[in-house]
Amino acid sequence: MDPALAQRCSDVARDLTIPALLHRNATEHPDLPALSWLGSPETLTWRQLRDEITVVSRGLADLGLSSGDRLLIMMSSRPEHWIVDLAAAHLGAVPSTVYATLSTDQLRYLARHSHAEIVVLENQAALERWQPILDEVPEIRRVVVVDAENTGDSDADRVVSLRQVAVRGSAAHQADPAAFEKAWREVRPDQPVTLLYTSGTTGDPKGVVLTHHNVIYQTVVMQHTIDTPEHTESLAYLPLAHIAERVLGVYNPIYRAGHVTICSDPAQLLAGLVKIRPVSFFGVPRIWEKMVAGVQAQLAAADPQIKAAVDMAREVALQVYRLRGAEQPVPEELAAKHATLDAQVLKPLRAKLGMDNMLWAGSGAAPIPVEVLDYLASIGIDVLEVWGMTETTGTATINTPEHFRTGSVGRPNGGMEIRLAEDGEILVRGPLVCAGYLRADGGIEPITDADGWLATGDVGVLDDEGFLTITDRKKELIINSSGKNISPAQIENLLRAHPLIAQAVAVGDRRPYVTALIVLDEEIAPLWARSKGLPSSAVAELASDPVLIAEIEAAVAVANAKLSRPEQVKTFRILSRSWTPETGELTPTLKLRRRVIQERYAGEIGALYGG
Repeated sequence: MDPALAQRCSDVARDLTIPALLHRNATEHPDLPALSWLGSPETLTWRQLRDEITVVSRGLADLGLSSGDRLLIMMSSRPEHWIVDLAAAHLGAVPSTVYATLSTDQLRYLARHSHAEIVVLENQAALERWQPILDEVPEIRRVVVVDAENTGDSDADRVVSLRQVAVRGSAAHQADPAAFEKAWREVRPDQPVTLLYTSGTTGDPKGVVLTHHNVIYQTVVMQHTIDTPEHTESLAYLPLAHIAERVLGVYNPIYRAGHVTICSDPAQLLAGLVKIRPVSFFGVPRIWEKMVAGVQAQLAAADPQIKAAVDMAREVALQVYRLRGAEQPVPEELAAKHATLDAQVLKPLRAKLGMDNMLWAGSGAAPIPVEVLDYLASIGIDVLEVWGMTETTGTATINTPEHFRTGSVGRPNGGMEIRLAEDGEILVRGPLVCAGYLRADGGIEPITDADGWLATGDVGVLDDEGFLTITDRKKELIINSSGKNISPAQIENLLRAHPLIAQAVAVGDRRPYVTALIVLDEEIAPLWARSKGLPSSAVAELASDPVLIAEIEAAVAVANAKLSRPEQVKTFRILSRSWTPETGELTPTLKLRRRVIQERYAGEIGALYGG
């Protein structure tokens, strides 16, 4: 930890709140663009955005929302989501975005646990989905529907339209403009700014309470750690229930007075990147893996001379990247050769991905294969891993362009401390640790010990220079029938390095050897099948195709070559359908639900062991 950096960040963040920063932006940068929606010509400036927030905030107050109250939002990424969320924060209320992929039972649990009095839903279909919950949870006094015109004209109506909320808020603001100012100025830095429910790979989700100081400190430390210009454009594509998008798509642009373009359709992500050409971008590992697979497919079909030129440029770029990672000087001749090849060959390639202006690219939320990082670096995209969790307001450790180690998740963020328990569990302490978990009675349960340390549940190792490497989840270790401790994450990470493999689960707890369930990438697999001239490109049929099985066998062999004998995958099963949050095998943040998988595929797993 750099004490000077920590002190600077603390000094800057100490007295700030999100409403105060929005007031600053509307006052000092009123005409700068704040919020756009990909595919729409409309853009809200900072003045316009705050005006929208003002009337919705007053309208929510008119519905009875006040300081400390919770409000649930289930809505896709769209400007109204930002507006409603920030409007609630101006009242000192606590907005909480929930994943639309949650089941009715999970939504019912959140409604009861949060004691939310107001729920904001996107449309009539969402309202119909929530109706059974509304019938059972009378504490929800009002439901606001965004895409509704003629709902809630009466004060007695439980369901009202967002338009009507804004109309009533506008009238209230005109009658008493001082009320809005008074409300937001009373918000304190130590008050909650959002409530995020962890997706939970097992058990009920936990409500993580983040304060204004938590999120603003994160944005301040990012500014002091990663050198990017002010007022830059960024692309928001993750759900707002995800801590990464909370920080990068909401709070950081507010602090930096940046311009956010919302990409609500994941299929339009590449188009959004090409349009925006951001200087920074955070991708979950699967985004980067798909990008690599796409580039590889393009180069495989390219003219041999073009491919040869790219291969030569990639080799030089990788040499430079590895020298930089080792913090060794790059010889002048190599640097000059790299600059020429990058400008002539690699930058045009990155431009097709919208990555030609990139100053910092990050990856987190799950392990990413080193092979993927190396490939991206070889085309000039240095993807630097970070590590953290919702409870640490996102990144607790970070690799920077100046100081990074491939395969590690970097060193502690400014102000954060890390130590390892006797069993290797990572403990963290510092200003990014959340206020605690929301209790069912409305109180906040601390999550740190008496000395302020948070036990993260992740297991890792620290090198002599303070770089942290994550090795596993504490509760996910496989202990085979011989008593050997095995990291499933390491095995799965190596398997997923092959572009055909979207997901892999290593199995072997209390068993004699390790096996794996493998899920094909539903986008890459059909392309691969056509390139091989296979009779079918349907994933369900490819799972049993001998040619594809041989390719996966080769991928498993490559992974096994990097593993010790007890860790090696003895046999595997390719599944005939994909895993998604909707099908239940993945959490909304695309983490594996191991218990669900083991229960759902008990027959397949048993067959792998001769059962």
